[in-house]
Amino acid sequence: MPAEWAPHEATWLGWPHNRSDWPGKLGTVRWAYGEIVRKIAPGEIVRIVVDSADMERQARRVLERAHADLGRVEFFRWPSDRGWTRDFGPICVRKAGKGKAGGEVAVVDFKFTAWGYKYPNWQRDNKIARRAARRLGLRTFEPVWNGLPFALEGGGIEVNGCGTLLTTEECFQHPSVQVRNPGATRADYDRVFRDYLGATNVLWLGDGIVGDDTHGHVDDLCRFVSRDTVVLIQESDPRDVNYRPLRENRERLESMALEDGSKIRVVELPCPQPLHFGSWRLPASYANFYVSNAAVIVPTFNDPADRVALGILGELFTDRPVVGLHAVDLVLGFGTLHCLTQQQPAR
Repeated sequence: MPAEWAPHEATWLGWPHNRSDWPGKLGTVRWAYGEIVRKIAPGEIVRIVVDSADMERQARRVLERAHADLGRVEFFRWPSDRGWTRDFGPICVRKAGKGKAGGEVAVVDFKFTAWGYKYPNWQRDNKIARRAARRLGLRTFEPVWNGLPFALEGGGIEVNGCGTLLTTEECFQHPSVQVRNPGATRADYDRVFRDYLGATNVLWLGDGIVGDDTHGHVDDLCRFVSRDTVVLIQESDPRDVNYRPLRENRERLESMALEDGSKIRVVELPCPQPLHFGSWRLPASYANFYVSNAAVIVPTFNDPADRVALGILGELFTDRPVVGLHAVDLVLGFGTLHCLTQQQPAR
């Protein structure tokens, strides 16, 4: 599986339509999508899944008013349940060793179960990756474990493109909460990661952040920014519920190594002040950035730590601009920029 910063052919998005994900905010969120597309389109195609011709017309109106380049946008009329394309969209791999950018690109079609059957409506989303592969003429691999389709979401894994994969125990090894593959051990996951994603070195962190609807996705926690460097969010307030698990993950990373045995460089990212909506603690995290060809887009939260996070990432990504994108409305859906996007490597 190539690293996210490797050249893309396209970025996949699902146009927002599920009102329960953004109660009272769906119209505002659509304008945020306009800004997402405006930032990504200069560097690659943006492929957007819409439910119908009416939804496509609505999306075109929003994108046009946002001054996004519609000449770089392609629409696919496939019914979906939600818009969290990172988790159900086409996860791509590349056959190694051919040409400058590598060999054939294919899609790994993991089963999507709405984060361990947390929600009953996932069946339409589960069909999107295979539909995308067929439309694009890409080979498809369907991971199987114990004779059953293997369930996994893209937000639960993070790769450096050279064989190392990061994930969390909370997401894929919890014995009773949002279980993706009942009975699957850590060794079983390691084998699936190796056989289908080419990950020869799997690193397991502990818990994710409070408020994460997915129960521990790594993309709200720790991200590769180069082959040997990760950013890891850290909470500065010892009284905060996230403080201890984030420190424990820092300690784990200090004892871990990359695929060649070398140490991992860890750069700390701050956390914004806790963000709430009613009784909900929302998973506001600067680690949920997305690396597109044209820019690294980073969620911001009207917080003093916004500029600190942007400065840190700007020093780490020197080959493309790092830009902030207001995400207070987006995070009401329990995810932001990385959760909404899925990259398709250049062919």
